[in-house]
Amino acid sequence: MNHKGSCLCDEVHFEVEGEFESFFLCHCDHCRKDTGSAHAANLFSSSAKLQWLSGEEYIRVFRLPSTRHVKSFCSQCGSALPYADKETGLVAVPAGSLNSPITIKPTGHIFMGSKADWDKDLSKAPKFGSFPQEDNVDIS
Repeated sequence: MNHKGSCLCDEVHFEVEGEFESFFLCHCDHCRKDTGSAHAANLFSSSAKLQWLSGEEYIRVFRLPSTRHVKSFCSQCGSALPYADKETGLVAVPAGSLNSPITIKPTGHIFMGSKADWDKDLSKAPKFGSFPQEDNVDIS
């Protein structure tokens, strides 16, 4: 299976050839800082191959010292991008960076002991089809 993706500014394009074995929603402190959100959503494969189709010169990799945490991103727009570990062969792909549909559902939530205090009962929060209008909700 081939999966294609890109960054927000459309400078970087990539293809992942192969299947994903797992899909984790990570609530660790590092992933929350990386995403600015409740969790990161990453797909993993030990056999897939990552190929950069364009914009490789814009890719930057940040390794957090004294941890296994790595973030690959576009230097133009900051979008999270895949990372292929040369030592282990593991490919990690931010789910939101993909342009093609995937069939795998999240395998599970990990590092729940680190989740944000405000990350409780999020399914109960009001839902809107787009940015809420002032008459729908107070956005001030």
